Amino acid sequence: MSKPVAVVTDSTASLPQDLQTQYNIHVVPLQVVWNGQSYRDGVDITPEDFYTRLGTAKTLPTSSQPSAKDFANTFEPLLEAGYDVLTVVISSKMSGTLASAAHAKEMLGADNIALVDSLSTGMETGFHALLAARAAADGASLAECKAIAERARDHSGFVLMVPTLEFLHRGGRIGGASRWFGTVLRIKPILEVRGGRVEPLEKVRTRRKVIQRMADIVVERVGDTRPVRLATLHTGAIEEARQVQAQLESRLSPAESLFGMVSPVIGTHVGPDGIGVVYLAGM
Repeated sequence: MSKPVAVVTDSTASLPQDLQTQYNIHVVPLQVVWNGQSYRDGVDITPEDFYTRLGTAKTLPTSSQPSAKDFANTFEPLLEAGYDVLTVVISSKMSGTLASAAHAKEMLGADNIALVDSLSTGMETGFHALLAARAAADGASLAECKAIAERARDHSGFVLMVPTLEFLHRGGRIGGASRWFGTVLRIKPILEVRGGRVEPLEKVRTRRKVIQRMADIVVERVGDTRPVRLATLHTGAIEEARQVQAQLESRLSPAESLFGMVSPVIGTHVGPDGIGVVYLAGM
């Protein structure tokens, strides 16, 4: 009989607290660094406080990955309690978080820690971790949970709109959308996470059209594949995010639909008033 599996992810996954608790998901926070002060993402600074402060800030925050010690401090008690550990984290092309987790595994000399690069962030990473954790709760082995997270990665996507590319540009997360930088005042860019990076998708003229187009893109991509799981995310644009969510729920009848603010670390790179939709179809 295989050991029980505990799932570890990072704070950018933006998983709701009730799901973390229900499925024994452990979250290692990244850091928001603001005016020389470090805040643990979602622990020392909440999304609500972060976006309120960001709206009037004269200096912009940066972010920092967890250390190997941060991961080791999470892994060690789980190993001692008899768990195998599956770790699903933010794209290695966006952050050094995966490298920190790998270093912690090496420090502990533990063969029963498996690592998965989500090649994404936000609730796309969150869904990969969540589906694996649900499988773990049903008794799946470490290898089976890892395979589920990797399969979920192939069945999911993340589409987002940001009012300005300035924050992505400053944080070095702009990817191929850099060619749009400088024209942003005349467009509302729709982006996607592709190949582990934020890449350009379409340019739309108004926010009203963005809402419709984001919903259309997700519906087109999902097609007839079922079941569908959705997460609608925002960085302060709650009413518009609700409009996107309502459209998608009406058109796709998802098996699961989540709604919330993304973590402060993601907000550091996206900026205020952004909207994102994560979809996972066929699992």
